[in-house]
Amino acid sequence: MHSPLTMELYWLWLITCLSILQLGSCLPSSIRIGGIFSKQSPLSNAEKAFKFAIDKMNHGRFVHSHITRITYDIQLVEDDSAFEAHKKVCRQLDMGVAAVFGPPTSKSATAVQSVLKELEVPHVEANWDHRRLHDRFSINLYPAPSLISRAIADAVGHYKWKKIAVLYENEESLVRLQDVIKLSSQLHITISVRQLVPPNFKSVLKEIKNRGLSHVIVDCEFVHVIEVLEQALEVQMLTHNFHYFFTSPDFHLLDVERYSEGGVNLTSFRMINEDDPKVQTLLREWRIRQREEDVPLQRRNMTTEVALIYDAVDVFTQALESLDIGQSLTVRELSCQKPTTWHYGLSLFNHLSYVNNWQGITGRIQFDENGLRTYVKMDLMELVGSRLQKVGFWEPATGTNYTMKSGRTDDNSTESLKNKTFIVTTILENPYVMRKKAENGKVLVGNDQYEGFCVDLLEEISQILGFKYKIELVPDGKYGAPEEDGQWNGMVGQLIARKADLAVAPLTISYIREKVIDFAKPYMNTGISILYRVPESKNPGVFSFLSPLDFDIWLYMLLAYLGVSVSLFILARFSPYEWYNPHPCNPEYDMVENQFNLMNSLWYSFGGLMQQGSEVAPRALSTRVVSGMWWFFSLIIISSYTANLAAFLTVERMVSPIKDVDDLASQTKIEYGTLSSGSTTTFFKNSNIEIYQRMWSFMSSRQPSVFVSTTEAGIERVLNSKNYAFLMEVTFNEYVTARNCNLTQIGGLLDSKFYGIGTPLGASYRDDITIAILQLQEGGALQEMKKKWWYSEGSCERKDKKQEANALGFGNIGGIFFVLIGGIVLGVICAFGEFIWKSKQNAALDRKSLCAEMGQELSFAIRCQSKKPLPKDLEEKYIEMAQIGPPQRHNPTSPNLKNGSTITMRENVA
Repeated sequence: MHSPLTMELYWLWLITCLSILQLGSCLPSSIRIGGIFSKQSPLSNAEKAFKFAIDKMNHGRFVHSHITRITYDIQLVEDDSAFEAHKKVCRQLDMGVAAVFGPPTSKSATAVQSVLKELEVPHVEANWDHRRLHDRFSINLYPAPSLISRAIADAVGHYKWKKIAVLYENEESLVRLQDVIKLSSQLHITISVRQLVPPNFKSVLKEIKNRGLSHVIVDCEFVHVIEVLEQALEVQMLTHNFHYFFTSPDFHLLDVERYSEGGVNLTSFRMINEDDPKVQTLLREWRIRQREEDVPLQRRNMTTEVALIYDAVDVFTQALESLDIGQSLTVRELSCQKPTTWHYGLSLFNHLSYVNNWQGITGRIQFDENGLRTYVKMDLMELVGSRLQKVGFWEPATGTNYTMKSGRTDDNSTESLKNKTFIVTTILENPYVMRKKAENGKVLVGNDQYEGFCVDLLEEISQILGFKYKIELVPDGKYGAPEEDGQWNGMVGQLIARKADLAVAPLTISYIREKVIDFAKPYMNTGISILYRVPESKNPGVFSFLSPLDFDIWLYMLLAYLGVSVSLFILARFSPYEWYNPHPCNPEYDMVENQFNLMNSLWYSFGGLMQQGSEVAPRALSTRVVSGMWWFFSLIIISSYTANLAAFLTVERMVSPIKDVDDLASQTKIEYGTLSSGSTTTFFKNSNIEIYQRMWSFMSSRQPSVFVSTTEAGIERVLNSKNYAFLMEVTFNEYVTARNCNLTQIGGLLDSKFYGIGTPLGASYRDDITIAILQLQEGGALQEMKKKWWYSEGSCERKDKKQEANALGFGNIGGIFFVLIGGIVLGVICAFGEFIWKSKQNAALDRKSLCAEMGQELSFAIRCQSKKPLPKDLEEKYIEMAQIGPPQRHNPTSPNLKNGSTITMRENVA
């Protein structure tokens, strides 16, 4: 229960307020606020901004209000000095303040927040704070870390960067860039993160330049931005190939005309809404005040920190005006030693945090329950011409919005390539780029010094796209390969170092090069081939008649001849129908003979092979089957030999020790090599194919070295040595062999690849060049240019020679051997059938079992005798014939015979 005295005082206070309400507000006529700022921040003018904002509020906002003025107390502290900040805020609380603004650093701000939270006094910040959560009674006008991080990531996604270098100065910078770093896993973007250590940034800049990274995000203190630009200018990294995104919100205040000559693109965000007329008026007033205080001209512009402090004071006064009617606000002294809360602090803080959609210098202002600013609209600034201009904006709901029609969506895109001059790096390589011969003693300079396929191609592309170019030869005369220290040489190194805008040459598109530079669509297909001397003509030898057939075929024919002969010998011994009585008319002759002894079998087969025959003739079905197949085999072999012999006698043959890459890799007499630096060398060095690994091991171990510095040196080595082959691109191989009849291409392609025009990594004009190449390709211009430079007049005219005849191998006529084998197998089957059938007949006559008869016949057959006793059936046949009597001559007058009839005894009864 309240005492009567207390109730009387309360009603007295209420009546007083109600009487004041008739005139205006219950707020006091003067409210003190505290400001804590850094002693080391003269550039930001934070203290001056605080005073400027309060003066504007006193003379503008409250001119019609009963609040006569806002007073302030300002304390300066050392950066990151939490102890000093604690003492300063306690001193201000002893005076009595309604709110405390600052300090600018997070470490000292934490100490101030902890005190104000205990005493429930509102704390207002206007600086970057990497913490995601704040203590109660604290609000921050600087956009939340999540907003800034998302805005930078959205800008990267808008520009479609794929390879990014992130340069940060301190750990807090990584909080701003965390969403960008996450893109590496979300969008498969390659991100290289490096720390900037003041004051020397050149080492880091050179590193990203050597790695071919042209998209750079720089997060550093504003005071170091100029140093970064100056040192980037010294290492030639402010050309049109580079795109820098500076996260500093004050980057737009710099005079960047000095850095715009190379065509570099500079991008940043701006928080100050300079499109608002009211803001423009305020900015003019700020500059006038700075001029009155003799501030140097380059420091008179309003920085983001100044704008945020002004908005912070503005929000505070807005909260005061929005206090409910009838609500009082009394500022009282508080002590850090005796923590007593301020009764009106919670109400004031609620009005501060509930300020929504208030338009300040930095745009619309609203907070969440944690006191973090949840909305910001930032202008997207780009270098256009010689100054930064607004080309779009970013806001949380819609992301990056590009509004400038002539703006760019990446680091190199422009409205047109017209009137641009590209530095083109190339290499002398016939017929791509060659020195032009001067006529009438005329001195050629500039692009007129060169001619060739690539020069014509470059001229055609420049005519289509409208750009100008300057041709420069690569200093080291190399195409480009990584060295031991990771640096690239040759034309690739020129592109990485941004010393050239294009590489127009027979530059092979490879995986390792694609990682550091970009390529337009290929303009020519190519591959690795073998260059070798033309083989010498082969003089016919004494045994050249053996050439129509391979040695294997001659060997197989010999084996076939022996096999058929032995088969006839064996089958004839098993077959009973090959045994006959040489004297059938002599009943006393009781032996039968076999004409296929081993010598007769060999002679019979040889006669069949020579298509002459012999006096020996097969009688049984089995031997006749084998003989027929042998005659068919002989017919095919002799016919094939005769046909191929005619070709060998009419075609000039060339002897080449190697026919393809397999022959080259399987021998060591002929050396072979490549250029010492280039895609061909890289192909063999990194190949996982066993034969190419073996070739690389051979090449890298030879002494003296088989590698050459130039293609011309490789060609000369081939011409001057009979035991050297040069591995080179097939397109140049075709050019060389078309002009030198002593050289030829051996085998086919070892691989398949393409030539392309190289550009620095991320160059947007690559797409324009690709379109131009496709246009030339579809119009047939590329084919015409190749015909002009490869097969023009003066090319080597080779005599038309008939195709060299090749010896017939097993793959050509091997089938006839299988036919012969099948015939032999069929003959064996027939002989087996004849053997069983005759054994069965003899077993019946001899009254023996079939097995006993077969065993007896088999026992005789394996003894290799040419005679055996007369079989039982033949013996009976001859006895019967003997009883009839000897044969009589023909007697036409015999009354017992009909006219013209004779009686003859059939010989060789089988």
